[in-house]
Amino acid sequence: MWTEEDNRLKRTFTFKNFVEAFSFMTKVALVAEKMNHHPEWTNVYNKVSFTLSSHDAGDTITDRDRRLAAEIDKLNG
Repeated sequence: MWTEEDNRLKRTFTFKNFVEAFSFMTKVALVAEKMNHHPEWTNVYNKVSFTLSSHDAGDTITDRDRRLAAEIDKLNG
Protein backbone atom coordinates (compact mmCIF):
# COMPACT_ATOMS: atom_id res chain seq x y z
CA MET A 1 0.00 0.00 0.00
CA TRP A 2 1.24 3.48 -0.84
CA THR A 3 1.67 5.87 2.07
CA GLU A 4 1.90 9.65 2.08
CA GLU A 5 4.85 11.00 4.01
CA ASP A 6 6.53 14.42 3.76
CA ASN A 7 4.55 15.31 0.60
CA ARG A 8 5.64 12.12 -1.12
CA LEU A 9 4.07 8.78 -2.00
CA LYS A 10 6.13 5.86 -0.69
CA ARG A 11 6.00 2.12 -1.12
CA THR A 12 8.34 -0.86 -0.97
CA PHE A 13 7.82 -4.02 -2.99
CA THR A 14 9.41 -7.34 -2.05
CA PHE A 15 10.19 -10.04 -4.59
CA LYS A 16 11.45 -13.62 -4.53
CA ASN A 17 14.96 -12.61 -5.61
CA PHE A 18 17.10 -9.96 -7.29
CA VAL A 19 16.20 -11.04 -10.83
CA GLU A 20 12.47 -10.58 -10.17
CA ALA A 21 13.09 -7.20 -8.54
CA PHE A 22 15.24 -6.00 -11.42
CA SER A 23 12.73 -7.24 -13.99
CA PHE A 24 10.04 -5.22 -12.21
CA MET A 25 12.26 -2.14 -12.24
CA THR A 26 12.78 -2.52 -15.99
CA LYS A 27 9.02 -2.63 -16.58
CA VAL A 28 8.50 0.41 -14.37
CA ALA A 29 11.25 2.30 -16.22
CA LEU A 30 9.48 1.83 -19.55
CA VAL A 31 6.13 3.04 -18.17
CA ALA A 32 7.70 5.97 -16.31
CA GLU A 33 9.56 7.11 -19.42
CA LYS A 34 6.34 7.09 -21.47
CA MET A 35 4.72 9.21 -18.74
CA ASN A 36 7.77 11.52 -18.61
CA HIS A 37 7.88 10.88 -14.88
CA HIS A 38 11.09 9.57 -13.39
CA PRO A 39 10.73 8.15 -9.88
CA GLU A 40 13.19 8.20 -7.06
CA TRP A 41 13.78 4.56 -6.22
CA THR A 42 16.19 2.18 -4.60
CA ASN A 43 16.88 -1.51 -4.99
CA VAL A 44 18.57 -3.78 -2.48
CA TYR A 45 18.53 -7.45 -3.45
CA ASN A 46 14.81 -8.37 -3.58
CA LYS A 47 13.34 -5.02 -2.47
CA VAL A 48 12.40 -2.03 -4.63
CA SER A 49 11.39 1.17 -2.82
CA PHE A 50 9.76 4.20 -4.44
CA THR A 51 9.42 7.82 -3.40
CA LEU A 52 7.15 9.74 -5.77
CA SER A 53 6.72 13.50 -5.97
CA SER A 54 6.72 16.05 -8.75
CA HIS A 55 9.83 18.19 -8.59
CA ASP A 56 8.43 20.74 -11.03
CA ALA A 57 5.40 21.20 -8.75
CA GLY A 58 7.47 22.06 -5.69
CA ASP A 59 8.29 18.51 -4.59
CA THR A 60 4.72 17.65 -3.73
CA ILE A 61 2.31 14.88 -4.72
CA THR A 62 0.37 15.53 -7.92
CA ASP A 63 -2.09 13.57 -10.04
CA ARG A 64 0.87 12.50 -12.18
CA ASP A 65 2.41 10.80 -9.12
CA ARG A 66 -0.85 9.06 -8.32
CA ARG A 67 -1.16 7.86 -11.93
CA LEU A 68 2.37 6.48 -11.89
CA ALA A 69 1.71 4.76 -8.55
CA ALA A 70 -1.39 3.13 -10.05
CA GLU A 71 0.61 1.95 -13.07
CA ILE A 72 3.34 0.55 -10.80
CA ASP A 73 0.67 -1.35 -8.87
CA LYS A 74 -0.67 -2.83 -12.13
CA LEU A 75 2.81 -4.05 -13.06
CA ASN A 76 3.12 -5.80 -9.72
CA GLY A 77 -0.40 -7.25 -9.88
